Amino acid sequence: MKKIIIAIAFLIALAACRNEDQNLTADVEIPVSAEEIKLKTIEEFVNTTGTAFPRGEIELKSRIAATYFLEKNPRTGKMWKMGDKVKAGELIARLEDEEYVNSVQMETNQLNLELMETELRKQESLYEKGGVTLKELKTAGINYENAKTTVINSRLQLEKTKIVAPIDGVIVDLPYYTQGTQIETGITVVKIMDYQTMYMDVQLPEKYISVIEPGQIVKLTNYTIPEDTIIGNVTQLSPAIDADTRSFKGIVSIDNNDYLLRPGMFVKADIVTNQMDSVIVIPKNIILSRQRGKTVFVVDRGIAVERIIETGLENMTEIEVTSGLSKNERIVTGGFETLGNRSKVKIIK
Repeated sequence: MKKIIIAIAFLIALAACRNEDQNLTADVEIPVSAEEIKLKTIEEFVNTTGTAFPRGEIELKSRIAATYFLEKNPRTGKMWKMGDKVKAGELIARLEDEEYVNSVQMETNQLNLELMETELRKQESLYEKGGVTLKELKTAGINYENAKTTVINSRLQLEKTKIVAPIDGVIVDLPYYTQGTQIETGITVVKIMDYQTMYMDVQLPEKYISVIEPGQIVKLTNYTIPEDTIIGNVTQLSPAIDADTRSFKGIVSIDNNDYLLRPGMFVKADIVTNQMDSVIVIPKNIILSRQRGKTVFVVDRGIAVERIIETGLENMTEIEVTSGLSKNERIVTGGFETLGNRSKVKIIK
């Protein structure tokens, strides 16, 4: 009998120890990360990719056989080189050929124009006084116009001795020729691209044809500039669907004022199709899928409370919460995987 009593007492003590251990376990605070809910903006995107092209590019070739002389960049005082920004009208190189210049007879043609103009004014004065016929006046006018055309043509001929930038842009190719080298007609002298504004062709899935519209903002990134986002706009959309790819074509104009994008770069584009301002936005990866719906954990006086939520707009990383959460509540963003409803937690971050 005494042994039975001792055994019962032992079992009671063991049970008490187990209860004490369970209470200790229940009091353990699970470390979690949490952040205060604040209102922010969320954007819904259509993701696509494409290649960036310059708005304008031009390749200037020699139009006469002549002696080549590269000019200096007026902003640096040094010879032009690849990567230099150039303005329309700036002289890149000279092509010298004295025989060619003499054949144009610019000075002679200019003097003849002045004579024809003087003769025309004389004939106009005489005609008003009845001193010449209308035919003589018209002949003087024709001679003047012919002389003027000859001077214009001479100027155009002389322009062939100058390699002048026709557009603002950046020198992207500048073949090397020794100063004073004789070059032939049709030789490339310089290539200029204007890529302060760029464009890209994109192919968009058929399902977005009623979602994407001209004028929508496009956010562009490239792996070489991970910290910068460049802004563009949808400018054109084709109304036709490609039967083979089930996609339609769009054109995006890119504002590249800082020259961050370079011609030919592969670009990731996010077309903003919807936007909500001043709403509750949370990371998508903290949402748990339960049988009763989507849930997250909110910290309330050291207790993690599971909360059912409803959602709205979403993108790759974030989602709008339309009900179930309030501004300034603290939501668990890390360590939620092991939580149960009303678990004790300790915020470590």
